[in-house]
Amino acid sequence: MIGIIDYGMGNLYSLSKALERLGYSYEFVSAPDRLQEYSGLILPGVGAFGDAIANIRKLGLDRAIDAYVASERPILGICLGMQLLFDKSEENGENTGLGLIRGEAVRFYGDYKVPHMGWNQLRLRREHPLLEGVREGEYVYFVHSYHVLCKPDVLLATSDYHQEVTAIVGRGQVYGMQFHPEKSGETGMRLLRNFAVQCEGVLA
Repeated sequence: MIGIIDYGMGNLYSLSKALERLGYSYEFVSAPDRLQEYSGLILPGVGAFGDAIANIRKLGLDRAIDAYVASERPILGICLGMQLLFDKSEENGENTGLGLIRGEAVRFYGDYKVPHMGWNQLRLRREHPLLEGVREGEYVYFVHSYHVLCKPDVLLATSDYHQEVTAIVGRGQVYGMQFHPEKSGETGMRLLRNFAVQCEGVLA
C-alpha cells in the first residue's frame, strides 16, 4: 500500500488515477501517526514552497517523514514535493525545507519564459532501478518556476531549459522528480511503476 501525503497542496486526483492504472493500491494520508503504515510514500506538491512547508509542519508531518525515512522505506517527492525534500528554497524569501537531501531550490533567471512549462527530454546521469526501462532522450512534462541545485552524487537524470535542470534525484530510498510523471505519458507511468516496485516487499 502506497500512502499519498495530503497536506492541502497536491494534485492528488491525477496521481491517484495513475496509480490505479498501474494496479497499485493507495490511500491519502494526512495524520502523522499513520505514515508508518505504508510501504511507500509519495509527497506531491503544487503551489508555493513556503505555504507547503508551513502546512507540513503545522500538521506535524515533518517529524513523521523524518522517522519514515529513518526506517529506510521509499519516499518520492513530485514537482514542489521534490523541492521540499531539500534544505531550502529562495521562493518568497528563504524557506527551510525537510533537509533530506542537500541542495536548494532557486528561481530561473534569464531572458526566457518562466515558468518552464512543457515537454523536455531526460538526460540519464547513471544507472538506477528507478530508471529501469527509461531511455536517454525520452520526454516528460514540466511545470515549474524554481529548480534545484544539488551535488552530482544525487543526480539520476537532468533536463535542459537554457541551463541544466535537475530532473530526477535519489539518495538512499529518498527520490524526487521535478516533472509530473502522472502527466508524462508512458515514460512517466514507467517511472511511477519503478517507484512502486521499490515499495514492494517493504514491511509497513
